[in-house]
Amino acid sequence: QVQLVQSGGGSVQTGGSLRLSCSDQPHTSNWSRYCMGWFRQAPGKEREGVAYISSGGSSRVSDSVKGRFSISRDNAKNTLTLQMNSLKPEDTAMYYCAAKYPWLSCGLDGSTYNYWGQGTQVTVSS
Repeated sequence: QVQLVQSGGGSVQTGGSLRLSCSDQPHTSNWSRYCMGWFRQAPGKEREGVAYISSGGSSRVSDSVKGRFSISRDNAKNTLTLQMNSLKPEDTAMYYCAAKYPWLSCGLDGSTYNYWGQGTQVTVSS
């Protein structure tokens, strides 16, 4: 069982930056083996995969945030980070981190993830 706890987020104006963090509490020894992802859901919209990073450090971000968002992980601290720059109003959503079993392939399909954080709100005003 993995319990993911998120921090960060908040409100910012267009063009601003925010950083989201996610960690397992308590720490698990298998953290480094999980594929980790960030997802978001805006009111009235479907959940969208934002970024993922594999156990080996390979990562991908969605086209909608490419060049603005980056994902990273610190396996020594069991921490996952989403750095969000040049934020736009359309980035406004609830953001979730998620973990996938190590034996499953990484990707942006949220339905394949096994553990989820509690969510944190990101609001970008124009």
